[in-house]
Amino acid sequence: MNEIIFMLGDWPVRGMDALIGFGVLVLILLVLIAVVIARSGRRGAELAMAQAIRADELEERLAQVLHAQAEASGRVDAMTQALAGRQAEMARAVNERLDSVTHRVGQSMEHSTRNTMESLRALHERLGIIDSAHKNLTDLTTQVTTLRDVLANKQSRGAFGQARMEAIVQDGLPKGAYEFQFTLSTGKRPDCVVFLPDQRPLCIDAKFPLEAMTALHDARTDEEKRLATQRLRADVMKHVSDIAEKYLVTGETQEMALMFVPSESVYAEIHDGFDDVIQKAYRAKVVLVSPSLLMLAIQVMQQIMKDARMRDAADQIQTEVIKLGDDLGRLRERVLKLQKHFADANEDVRQILISADKIEKRAGRIEELDFSKSDAPEGPRLVAGAGELFPRKLQAGE
Repeated sequence: MNEIIFMLGDWPVRGMDALIGFGVLVLILLVLIAVVIARSGRRGAELAMAQAIRADELEERLAQVLHAQAEASGRVDAMTQALAGRQAEMARAVNERLDSVTHRVGQSMEHSTRNTMESLRALHERLGIIDSAHKNLTDLTTQVTTLRDVLANKQSRGAFGQARMEAIVQDGLPKGAYEFQFTLSTGKRPDCVVFLPDQRPLCIDAKFPLEAMTALHDARTDEEKRLATQRLRADVMKHVSDIAEKYLVTGETQEMALMFVPSESVYAEIHDGFDDVIQKAYRAKVVLVSPSLLMLAIQVMQQIMKDARMRDAADQIQTEVIKLGDDLGRLRERVLKLQKHFADANEDVRQILISADKIEKRAGRIEELDFSKSDAPEGPRLVAGAGELFPRKLQAGE
């Protein structure tokens, strides 16, 4: 170990010295390493502390971020819920509005449909009325044409007037009070006769001076009107003269006859424009009547016949009234007898009620008797009390 290993300059280096030096060198190296390690550890601790601080800051920031994220998430959830609620409300409002609109549209469509159907029905009814009116108008036109054709013929015109007169007479008078085409003793046959109470017939004849009236209406000049007026006056007076000569028979017919004019307008024209003709007809004992006046005359005749029948039946009515008085006297006697029976029955009922009241009073006195305070035997007490209970015998009517 003490051997010289090498020479360091003039200084010999032995093995021990080399070991010592090596150990010192190692120690210095260790110290250096320790120092380095210590420095590096202090820096690592500082770094670790800094990292820890940074980690804490990071954790705090992360916690803040997480808290902010949680708050953001809560807000997002709240906003989501609010949006969901708003969406539900909006959906409900939209549905309600849609339902309301649908209901209104349905009602409007139903109302419109109903109005349309009613309008169509009314239209159909009016079309039906129009069709009916058109049909009636067509029928009326046909009837007017037929009536014009009928009135154009003198014989057809006479038949028309007679048919109208017969309808009025048949509606107003009973059968047997009139006769159509009755033959007089002179052989003349008026259109109708009415048998009045004196059994003298009233003659009615239908006349229709249509040709002269038509000529008067168609006249344009004064000369034509004058000629038509003369013709109408002559035609009417000819009819009046014919009726007065043929149907006024002294002692057989009535002293007056009726000339029936089947048209109200023709009668009004004659009555208003030809007063002299009317007066001449009155003096000739011929009265011009229209359909309405003939109806009135028929009603008067019917009343006259009714009064005559009542006068004829006056004796029979008087006899029946006398018999009615006898029946009334017998009815009075029977009512008086019935009243007497009722009075007797009322008296019997009154007597019965009096007896019932007395029986009720005696029953009350029996209930007031007290048998427990007496020392006498029960049997004798009952026998002794019998006279008190029944002091006397009930008489008839009590």
